[in-house]
Amino acid sequence: MTGSVVAVHRSPVHAFSKDPVAAIELVRGHGVRDDAHFGDTVQHRSRVAKDPTQPNLRQVHLLHAELLDELAARGFVVEAGRLGENVTTRGVDLLGLSSGSLIRIGATVIVRVTGLRNPCGQIDGFQPGLLQAVLGRAPDGTLIRRVGIMGVVEAGGWVHAGDVLIVTPPAAHTPLQVV
Repeated sequence: MTGSVVAVHRSPVHAFSKDPVAAIELVRGHGVRDDAHFGDTVQHRSRVAKDPTQPNLRQVHLLHAELLDELAARGFVVEAGRLGENVTTRGVDLLGLSSGSLIRIGATVIVRVTGLRNPCGQIDGFQPGLLQAVLGRAPDGTLIRRVGIMGVVEAGGWVHAGDVLIVTPPAAHTPLQVV
């Protein structure tokens, strides 16, 4: 499975949206350099409050541009990076990946998928009604979270818009869970 990077983002402060940049540097075991979520232990404020020694399974947030297209068709104006992602992608069904999938980005970067991003109420603060628009229900009633996936950096390097993504799934498929 292959796709591409549409845009990259980072923010040195804990903010809902991230700023577009020409390139981001991913560092093995830590995430995106100069991003508020950079570190080997958990960096999300609510998780730090519970247990700051937890491993950081949310080093990199990837979001599919196809969601932004869908939201635009429904009347929401959401540019890449505004939902807090570090890497906006196109052409890969991120939500259908298995936990443990490896995503090669460009020549050197490898991100291991750890799970789903859990959308929070801040999304409605960004645009009223957006939280409901990024959630769905499976036929059995299970909640579907559609705001991207999280991963950890297995091999570092630079990521730019236009880089190719190549996904290698693990031998056995494990559905994504919230991390």
